[in-house]
Amino acid sequence: MTQHRTKEANAGSAYITVGDGTEIYYKDWGSGQPLVFHHGWPLSSDDWDAQLMFFLARGYRVIAHDRRGHGRSTQTVSGNDMDTYASDVAELVTALDLKDAVHIGHSTGGGEVIRYVARHANGRAVKAVIISAIPPTLMKSDRNPDGVPREAIDGIRDGTANHRSQFYQDITMPFYGYNRPGAVVSQGIRDNWWRQGMMGGIKAHYDCIQVFSETEFYDDLEMIDIPVLVMHGEDDQIAPFATTGAKSVKLLRRGELKSYPGLPHGMPTTHAEIINADILAFLKG
Repeated sequence: MTQHRTKEANAGSAYITVGDGTEIYYKDWGSGQPLVFHHGWPLSSDDWDAQLMFFLARGYRVIAHDRRGHGRSTQTVSGNDMDTYASDVAELVTALDLKDAVHIGHSTGGGEVIRYVARHANGRAVKAVIISAIPPTLMKSDRNPDGVPREAIDGIRDGTANHRSQFYQDITMPFYGYNRPGAVVSQGIRDNWWRQGMMGGIKAHYDCIQVFSETEFYDDLEMIDIPVLVMHGEDDQIAPFATTGAKSVKLLRRGELKSYPGLPHGMPTTHAEIINADILAFLKG
């Protein structure tokens, strides 16, 4: 049974304890139509700062959680798989009794949105947005011959397991497109990525690499019957557009694609003004 406790009175942040005893931290600000934000690996709900402030100011209720093993949630040794991630979201949605919600996910969080909406929403979600997301599947396989090579995924595993702190600094360069000629690098954005990553548990982060690289969402995408906005940067170096967003939109019954020439994986942060405006237009459409 899900337990719900407020962290401190009127703080707008709290924890729920889900079925296996894991504590999931979340923020819940404002009123109006609920927007539920799902972050990427290995980050936290803080990665949505630019979106939470934007939509809160426009009359929406904004909710963002730290996935198990990430941020301020329990540093789990088990349950680090996509089915459990989606089940945790379902428990949070039920605890808050959210209806007519829009679920918005970035990267791994986009996969979490698709799995949740397909298998748990039960009419509680009216729209979804996936940004730089991993569906239908990321890593190269027989079904996905042009996917990311296993060697690249193994490099992420090695970096996370054996020199996580330095690796989490280095990966911010391709994540935000800062390795491209002429890029204006924000050290603050890089530092904030590292800060969020190092808050989480190494075991959960290591397990999540398999989750974001190998989970398949083909069936989930085909099951969804609500409108889904697929947003993807065409210069995404983490989840390449051609093997992810470009394929996902073709599997969705009511999918809409917005692709962005030259924009990176981390575009909700680097180009928040563009992304926020396009999400808002989708919400109002």
